[in-house]
Amino acid sequence: MRFERLHIQGLRCLADVAVTLDAGIHVFVGPNGAGKTSVLEAAYLLSHGRSFRSGAREALLQRGRDTLSVFAEVQGQAGAFRRLGLGRVGSRWEARLDGADVPLGQLVQACAVVCFEPGSHALIAGAAEERRRFLDWGVFHVEQDFMAAWRRYQRALKQRNALLRTGVVGPSELYAPWEQELGAAGAILDAHRRAYLDRLLPLLAEGAGYLLPELGPVSLRYRRGWAEDCPLSEVLAEQRGRDLARTHTTAGAHRADWSLSFEQAPLREHLSRGQEKLTALACLLAQAELHAARRGEWPVVCLDDLSSELDQAHQLAVVDRLASVGAQVLVTGTECPLPLQSRPHRLFHVEQGQIRPLL
Repeated sequence: MRFERLHIQGLRCLADVAVTLDAGIHVFVGPNGAGKTSVLEAAYLLSHGRSFRSGAREALLQRGRDTLSVFAEVQGQAGAFRRLGLGRVGSRWEARLDGADVPLGQLVQACAVVCFEPGSHALIAGAAEERRRFLDWGVFHVEQDFMAAWRRYQRALKQRNALLRTGVVGPSELYAPWEQELGAAGAILDAHRRAYLDRLLPLLAEGAGYLLPELGPVSLRYRRGWAEDCPLSEVLAEQRGRDLARTHTTAGAHRADWSLSFEQAPLREHLSRGQEKLTALACLLAQAELHAARRGEWPVVCLDDLSSELDQAHQLAVVDRLASVGAQVLVTGTECPLPLQSRPHRLFHVEQGQIRPLL
């Protein structure tokens, strides 16, 4: 897919800007704090329903405003045209698709954006939540029934946790229905996650071999969040007493995690910060490639502050790869990265919340 037009209102320092985009590479340059990253953030919001930047959601709003909106015209597979919209009024989010109000999940499913940015190393070095988000976003876009199972699971988890917080031991029949539901939905989530990672690993291994050849072959370990040899419903029944003491559910699909190990760096602690970033980049590019293989089109690829995050050799490797597959790419920097200067691209200058096309 690719964006044809992006209209942003009230997002950080972008009061009211619109930009027309084409296929290929787009570079947004300007001084720090000008609003370059917010352009990428707007695209990411449509695809994920949240920002890739840390901090309170209130920080998304331009100072003095209580609303923001992002609209996009998107060309998808076989030339299909769609209109996407995401708005926030106070603390409430509203999503629109082709002029109709829709649940946020339906909007997210219609838009695919992956982003490499200064915080991307958290995918490797951060908490398990980051890796679950990465995994579930990928599965969500290729497995039609994943979202329904995820919602079933979250609803049952909320109910069981509410019971645990009451401190009431109660009869088994009080907890059993929610534990059975968690077991059934968790098994579906687990099966989809395993299948997705099995398909992702060969693409990840190829990308890591290209970006990090010094580390040798890569392997992936997946932990589903409960014992491998026992159904989740039985685990929850056995651990009910411990969970009552802790007032929350300590095992299940919401505790899943995955990790990577290299032949020359078997532990995450063996990786430098630069290697963590390159490993995260390999994961994101593998996810984009798998999305293209399953959906027939590449997601939009955002590269925030590319020159600061990667050396020129790795910048060139990434640009070559994305140019070869025809992905739409949005890049930011204080100046145009050197590897892009000799390639066809569109250049935009961003300053004081305004965007001006230069090339």
